Amino acid sequence: MAASDEGYQHIEHGFEPVFDQRSRVLVLGSFPSVLSRANAFYYGNPQNRFWRVMAACLGVPVPPNEGDPLAGSEPATLDASIAAKRSMLLNSGVALWDVIESCDIKGSSDASIKNVVPAHVERIAGAAPIEVVVCNGGTAGRLYKRYLQERTGLPAIVLPSTSPANAAWRLERLVERWREAVDWGAL
Repeated sequence: MAASDEGYQHIEHGFEPVFDQRSRVLVLGSFPSVLSRANAFYYGNPQNRFWRVMAACLGVPVPPNEGDPLAGSEPATLDASIAAKRSMLLNSGVALWDVIESCDIKGSSDASIKNVVPAHVERIAGAAPIEVVVCNGGTAGRLYKRYLQERTGLPAIVLPSTSPANAAWRLERLVERWREAVDWGAL
């Protein structure tokens, strides 16, 4: 392996998109983080603000993360957390996936992504009446435009990343920007 390839791993996405026949908004990230891949679900890093932003935009309670206390004070299992997050999205007409099916990457660094194999977005676009595509961050936006926009026929709204690495955007500012970009209430 060349010195420039040191630390890279070829990673397959590893889990399914979230959508159904009622999904009207498709939210796309770039590629799952190390924690998301370990949990086999989207935005697995509790510091990522995605679930809080989406809940605020949709006007619903924030779904629990694994270990968060539930109504009976029992901690949420990983399965219960994933089920609550899937339910929140599907009940609100939101589909969720990533632009990349597989790539070479160092850890969770979007900046390190190379050798991209794009996701087969037709799986969602062919099964659901998608009207709006939202990209979570600039990397997702650039990759969507390069690999998927022509295949969906829809331009994307590129919004600031909910990643904890995007420290310039406080939670309140993220929620405000995400809310104004899409009429979530019309879903």
